[in-house]
Amino acid sequence: MEGVEISGQRFANLVLRNAALELLATGFRWTEGPVWMGDSECQRVQDIPRNRTMRWSEDIGVTVFRAPSDYANGQTRDRQGRLISCSHRGRCLYRTEYDGQVTALVTHHGGKRLNSPNDVAVKSDGSIWFSDPLYGISNDYEGGRQLSEQGPALYRFNPETGELRQMADDFDGPNGLAFSPDERRLYVSETGDQTNTDPRQYIRAFEVSPDGKRLSDLGIFHKIAPGYSDGMKVDEHGNVWSSAGDGVHCIDPGGKLLGKVFVPHAISNLTFGGIWKNRLFMTAGQNLYAIFLNCRGAQWP
Repeated sequence: MEGVEISGQRFANLVLRNAALELLATGFRWTEGPVWMGDSECQRVQDIPRNRTMRWSEDIGVTVFRAPSDYANGQTRDRQGRLISCSHRGRCLYRTEYDGQVTALVTHHGGKRLNSPNDVAVKSDGSIWFSDPLYGISNDYEGGRQLSEQGPALYRFNPETGELRQMADDFDGPNGLAFSPDERRLYVSETGDQTNTDPRQYIRAFEVSPDGKRLSDLGIFHKIAPGYSDGMKVDEHGNVWSSAGDGVHCIDPGGKLLGKVFVPHAISNLTFGGIWKNRLFMTAGQNLYAIFLNCRGAQWP
């Protein structure tokens, strides 16, 4: 199959031989944070340097959903369908209410400002998990230079009680995150301190405690090559679909590479969408791509 590297029958079963890679839109400055909005049948993506959240639909194409977006990056939906966004410029996590108003959910930890929330996932208990590296405040391209007040970390926020819990602080640059279908495992991209000439760059795995409030480090799950893992999602079988320098890599729950979907540009993030959640949407530089698969995404929404 053109554009796909199949390492074995398991990956062959996950792709479709008659489904081609599609370029849906181009002309952005730098795309990130794709999220599927099933109730309006559209994809929302961030054009971070332009400070906009964009909307793509099959019938209309590209329109502006929000401008300014506060230099938002990763986004997802909570269990009530509301949009949860990570803001670089505002150094916060914010929620779009049903009437369109914006509510800041988290701005500080331990009395100090967050750095630049990067990506986010919502668990079935309603808790909101997000990464907080320094990338969004390190330059003026994706939010504006600001001083960091604390180290990079991974957080869990309970919107019912307002409790913010730091789940891990031994990251150089926590990035994309995704839960396994049973939510017993959490995958987190470590994209490292990118000012370092040899940054740590791999996917880590954690065991989630039964109450969902503690993590046990399972070590390095997989190292992407070429490039590194930025955003990722998990399919219905528990396979991890990760961004990479040459497209998207599919990795089984044991950490074995099953195959690749090649894309002309390095992928920043991805999500499953469409009516059956079997269409993989990918943000890549100035572009938005998609491909239909023979599997469905497991993530919410």
